[in-house]
Amino acid sequence: MVKDVPWIAPAGDMGGVAERWKPAGKAPLTDAELSRLKAEAAGVFRDRVEHFAPAVGVKYGRITVRAQRTRWGSCSAKGNLNFNCLLLLAPPEVLDSVVVHELCHLKELNHSKRFYNEVLRVFPEYRRWNGWLRENGHTLMGRLPKR
Repeated sequence: MVKDVPWIAPAGDMGGVAERWKPAGKAPLTDAELSRLKAEAAGVFRDRVEHFAPAVGVKYGRITVRAQRTRWGSCSAKGNLNFNCLLLLAPPEVLDSVVVHELCHLKELNHSKRFYNEVLRVFPEYRRWNGWLRENGHTLMGRLPKR
């Protein structure tokens, strides 16, 4: 099970999670695949949030995993975190960059210079992996079933 994987900061080996879910082409995921991906993502996000929250210096509330067409993550003023399960299809560093980004919003509810300084303090490679997501995210979003 994913929660038993020993994590290495910042991303570590995801125990083959990303390899199991690597896109085999651009075909949409089936509903069954999407359900399994969400279930697996819940444990991965919990582990990564637990890993990075002390480095950011924040406490968080509930963690929710969804399959969203427009967002990779979000947080509420109450400290609840939301993540997109499709991040499991990306390199682990991309997932970590989104986790750190959302945790830093618990300190700074904006995208100010102070916010990005905090993100970069905790995750110095943030710009690289955020760039990967900007360039490749549409391919991941394309894996969602058509409704």
